[in-house]
Amino acid sequence: MMHEPIKGNPLPSRAQAYKTVAVIGAGSWGTALAATLARAGVSTRIWGRDESVIEEINAHHTSEKFLPDVTLPDNLMGVRELSGALAGAEAALIVVPSRSIRSVARQVAEYAPDGMPVAICAKGIEAETGYLMTQVAEEELGNRPVGCVSGPTFAREAALGHLTAATVAFTFSQADRLKPHESPAVRLAVSLSTESFRAYVSDDLVGVEIGGAVKNVIAIACGMMTGAGFAENTRAALITRGLDELKALAEALGGRRETVTGLSGVGDLTLTCSSTTSRNMALGMQLGQGIPRDNCFDGKPVVVEGEVNAKSVTDLARRLNVDMPICETVRAILHDGKGVGDGFAQLWARPIEAEPRAMDLSFDHPASDKDIATLAERIS
Repeated sequence: MMHEPIKGNPLPSRAQAYKTVAVIGAGSWGTALAATLARAGVSTRIWGRDESVIEEINAHHTSEKFLPDVTLPDNLMGVRELSGALAGAEAALIVVPSRSIRSVARQVAEYAPDGMPVAICAKGIEAETGYLMTQVAEEELGNRPVGCVSGPTFAREAALGHLTAATVAFTFSQADRLKPHESPAVRLAVSLSTESFRAYVSDDLVGVEIGGAVKNVIAIACGMMTGAGFAENTRAALITRGLDELKALAEALGGRRETVTGLSGVGDLTLTCSSTTSRNMALGMQLGQGIPRDNCFDGKPVVVEGEVNAKSVTDLARRLNVDMPICETVRAILHDGKGVGDGFAQLWARPIEAEPRAMDLSFDHPASDKDIATLAERIS
């Protein structure tokens, strides 16, 4: 439901940034966000498990492990104790892998002041519950407002000051709608905004989060086909039809189509599906080239969010009776032992449908079994 501004009661055009923000997680994206806040003049404390990383941030203003050759702001402070990072903070960002959100949010709840807004900066769906990351955090954080930050962002580029945009989403209470300049979403967006980092505001948590979870799976699909030797036509088709899958799942959960066509949806989808800077795209490319999963990334244990999300996204879609054939194909390849060639040949030979789902048409594809087998061999 759309909410119109109250007539005859002009709202302030300026909002106040948070004075002190804690960033929980000192990986590449957490450090980039912390650097952005510090450059905006916010007193920023960053906490991470690796004490050597925290020491390097304080001693040298660098993080060679996660952001090599990037100089961090002098006023960014690394903190070894979680309690110290959160003491006196007005807001916090949790920037850890999706599988760690629940445990880290539980720890944050021990030290975070009551009512302190917390933004989740991980993308995914919890496998056991089917919950979005903010829903997971809400269970652990109690009476603290929970939102998210998402968008088409590579950490290194943001840390280097490349022009970057992202969305800050929180549910808006009635009080937030009457005084939006005091809402967590607006205040955090202002806190993050610099001459190079531009934040937008949303009240559609579902739409923003679904974009972040599904795009990783579609990026693996794009990588697989790129690795198999296919080019722009194929990637454009996967991105566009992947966007349709993203829209369908978001709408089934109460999200808005407008959100899905914004930064956190089509923006993030396009970025992640277009560059091997994305670990999801990179994993797909290696698999498409025939490299066994255990040998990808030179055998290093690299966390690829879309690999886990391929299962959790499709589990949720199945429960909601939402058709997501590209995500199902990626799941079958990653988790069910299907070959890349067989998976994508069968995807392309699915029944012919209308592009607007509302037409509800379906006709058998004319390709023969032999044609499908030939395409599968070509892909492989």
